[in-house]
Amino acid sequence: MSWSQKTFALTPRTRGCYLVTDEVVQSLPELKEYKVGLLNLFMQHTSAGLTLNENWDSDVRLDMTDALEKIAPEKAMYRHDAEGSDDMPAHIRSSLIGVAITIPIKDGRLATGTWQGVWYCEFRRSRHSRKVVATIQGEKYH
Repeated sequence: MSWSQKTFALTPRTRGCYLVTDEVVQSLPELKEYKVGLLNLFMQHTSAGLTLNENWDSDVRLDMTDALEKIAPEKAMYRHDAEGSDDMPAHIRSSLIGVAITIPIKDGRLATGTWQGVWYCEFRRSRHSRKVVATIQGEKYH
């Protein structure tokens, strides 16, 4: 059993949900070394998130962004507003979506379903640099 861990940054983006599967795979060329295993992605932030969802129709990402804005609206009265009016709603959305996902690895590739992709969900209006810790555990090719 072999372990690998590294931290990489996602391309900064404004509020929204973005398909980043290719960006993740490009940041982790060592995935190709694993016959079978698990990839855990952990975002080191409290106002953004990671999830697996639709990888084909971009309307799904727009609809998700709209739905999350309705669930945790910026205009609501929050106690925590030290970093701006979009900060507390971002924390709520991050807790709902989550900051970590685990994906199986099979034959050097992510073993996602046909329509699944890795999403980076940014919940703040302005661009932020977001770091992801990638941990791989598995059996390497000999």
